[in-house]
Amino acid sequence: MSTKATAKSSTGELLYGAHPLIEMLKAKKRKLIAIYTTKQLPKSWDRIAPYLPKSVPNIQYVTREALDRMAGCSDHNGVVAWVSPFKYTSQIFHPSKKPFLLVLDSIQDVRNVGAILRSAYCTGVDGVVMCKTKSATLTPAVFKASAGLAEHLDIYQVASLKQAISELKAVGYNFYMAVLNGKDATQVEYKKPACLVIGNEAFGITPDIQKMGQPITIPQRTPDISYNASVAAGILLFLLANKTE
Repeated sequence: MSTKATAKSSTGELLYGAHPLIEMLKAKKRKLIAIYTTKQLPKSWDRIAPYLPKSVPNIQYVTREALDRMAGCSDHNGVVAWVSPFKYTSQIFHPSKKPFLLVLDSIQDVRNVGAILRSAYCTGVDGVVMCKTKSATLTPAVFKASAGLAEHLDIYQVASLKQAISELKAVGYNFYMAVLNGKDATQVEYKKPACLVIGNEAFGITPDIQKMGQPITIPQRTPDISYNASVAAGILLFLLANKTE
């Protein structure tokens, strides 16, 4: 692969940054194909090295400028990797095995998606549902923003969120919708199996989907403001993780 490779292909995709590479290696769900770094190894290498396989398949030494071009930014810690594609979960979740879910409804900012997935892992989310359209995909920037923790999550992609939520409700999940005019989220009695839905940064949860669960709202100073989507997700995930009966 040349340094002109795109972020994704049928055979693999790029990761950049120390944390995404380390967590990919720790998760052991994907194959490391090649690593690109500088001849004078970056400081991050000491953190990465303990997790590398005994026989690293392919290390290419390039300039930092080449790494910038590959990553599309300079925030790569001196390391870019080519790895096998991320594998999405093939079957929809069931409460007997995955009692705590997160649904992302049209989140479009890759940094928000990454930050939300980071919080999801930290709060013990068992599975994530994302739509194939109108949403940010799992780009290298998403894995970077998640500090690589997205590697450990079971993520299910669907063509229709409404249909997926209907199926999840049918098997017993209780849905909680993050909105601006719902019940005080700190006063809600959350019940397992639970699923939190976070909506689009500008428009919130799709109206048809919003009707399918309990609307909840984080208390805030005035009603004409709102938390960033990833911040709201982190707060609400913490509440559900610690107040669910």
